[in-house]
Amino acid sequence: MDKLRIRGGRRLQGEIEISGAKNAALPELCACLLTTEPVTLRNVPRLQDVATMLKLIRNMGVQAERADDGLLHLNAGPLHTPEAPYELVKTMRASVLALGPLLARFGHAKVSLPGGCAIGSRPVDQHIKGLSAMGAEIKVEHGYMVARLAPGLTRLRGARIATDMVTVTGTENFLMAACLADGETILENAAQEPEIPDLAEMLIAMGARIEGHGSSRIRIQGVARLHGATHQVVADRIETGTFLCAVAATGGDVLLRHGRAEHLEAVVEKLRDAGVTVTPLADGIRVQANGRLSAQSFRTTEYPGFPTDMQAQFMALNAVSQGTAKVTETIFENRFMHVNELVRLGANIQIDGKVALVEGVPQLSGATVMATDLRASASLVIAGLVADGDTLVDRIYHLDRGYDQMESKLRALGADIQRVK
Repeated sequence: MDKLRIRGGRRLQGEIEISGAKNAALPELCACLLTTEPVTLRNVPRLQDVATMLKLIRNMGVQAERADDGLLHLNAGPLHTPEAPYELVKTMRASVLALGPLLARFGHAKVSLPGGCAIGSRPVDQHIKGLSAMGAEIKVEHGYMVARLAPGLTRLRGARIATDMVTVTGTENFLMAACLADGETILENAAQEPEIPDLAEMLIAMGARIEGHGSSRIRIQGVARLHGATHQVVADRIETGTFLCAVAATGGDVLLRHGRAEHLEAVVEKLRDAGVTVTPLADGIRVQANGRLSAQSFRTTEYPGFPTDMQAQFMALNAVSQGTAKVTETIFENRFMHVNELVRLGANIQIDGKVALVEGVPQLSGATVMATDLRASASLVIAGLVADGDTLVDRIYHLDRGYDQMESKLRALGADIQRVK
């Protein structure tokens, strides 16, 4: 099992390119299931979750080929098995995204209940509720969602779907399914994360009729068929935010090419309040920090609020900042599992239910720590970059699920980091 060895104390400087967003690439790979024509995706990150999704759709019969120039060519015309088996998706919660497209195109599907990080409950009941409103009959049996059209229907039908909570994957599933439904679908309480309008733009390029994407109310007029298209995956805002925090923690000066500050307004605002200079550029972000920063309190919430996927990384920054910060996690109930590992490095953090109280310390000290989930891994890397001595981060397979060549990018910026087999 691979580990990362980090020798802290080096200032990050230079420039790197931000990769395509995992959380955009995964639904967009599923979107190719909606058409029999070829689809080309640009800027698809090389991540374990992407590799798992490619393995899944290839198992269904999809032709998928990576080109040397970073393109991914897909053809779901030969798709013959509308099924996502457990053994292929047990490590990835995004498997549920195959349900809507398969049901819309074939009228039936069998998809395993999703896996992924152990950071709390991720119920599929909203997916079932929304697709049922569109005319699907869905049973959960033997660990699978088994779906088919209700008797008498030849296509999904348009519907008004108002979810009980904001759900990103639910919004994406309904958006894809509605493109081939009969009539109009209106999504109320839709998620607004940048990955959703990016998916919508891909679907529009394929011939879908969508309005309101990026807002809480999306309107889709179903069409009889979708055609092929070429689409570029949007830059990963969480990778961008992670490097913003890493540079800030080390007092660095870095240009993050393709990073988009407008997708991270809540994080950027907190960084500026902490004393970091964040400058949006035409095709990227420049981040500069000097001296010890001031700790910042925040509360995670749905986009455009502070993202839960940035909570652990900013906590690592707070751990070495001046003062005390209160971090409130409202999205996932188990998302403080990185705290004990940060404490092993010398952080002063107390947990009370959904609240973590972080009192900044002048210096962390290197130790062996264990990653518990994807973003926890990133927080431990940031802490290792500023800790005195060597930090060994174990279980970095979590990191490989969501960060494209993170250690190579950090080395390019001057970090002393290496992967240990």
